[in-house]
Amino acid sequence: MKQVCIILGFTAAIITTIFAILPISNLAIFPAIAAFIFGLLAFYLSKKAGQVKKIIQFTFLLTIISLSVSIYKAIFIKVEVADTEELIIKEDESKQEAIDELETLDLEDIDIE
Repeated sequence: MKQVCIILGFTAAIITTIFAILPISNLAIFPAIAAFIFGLLAFYLSKKAGQVKKIIQFTFLLTIISLSVSIYKAIFIKVEVADTEELIIKEDESKQEAIDELETLDLEDIDIE
């Protein structure tokens, strides 16, 4: 039971780290909660057996660092929507260029049999 909790806690801490680095950092909270729960359970079971492993402490450290990065990104990084007016104008220009190019093609010389 202790080994299962250690493995699940460490795996959840790794997933938390991955989510914290990616743009979906708001979702890092859910695996972090799981990592804390499994870590506490593994710590309790290890303490009961009289030996606390370093991997449990590393799991807590990794989870805390990942949550810190996730909270930092949520507070300080603002998502700004760019001006879509320029994109619409460029899209219209490219459509017009494509239409002009298609009109200049000479398709009457091609034999389709």
